[in-house]
Amino acid sequence: MHTTTHMALRLRAWLGIAVFAVVAGCRSPQADTYILEQLRQMADELNASRQQAADLQTQLDSIRIIVARQDTLLMRLAGMAGVPR
Repeated sequence: MHTTTHMALRLRAWLGIAVFAVVAGCRSPQADTYILEQLRQMADELNASRQQAADLQTQLDSIRIIVARQDTLLMRLAGMAGVPR
């Protein structure tokens, strides 16, 4: 008798766990749609940030080239004017 009661309690516990797992596994399609939309928006923002970073890097590279050219020009002018370095 004791064994049967113990088995019944174990069965009831496993049944409760199974029911909980099934209920927890059921999700609303609306919630899934909302989450998907949020993920898409995050991906769009991340891509925009990457594009901005790439644009800033291009601008920085251009500025470096301009500064290098101006530095070279100033060195040449200083050399022509006889100004020591």
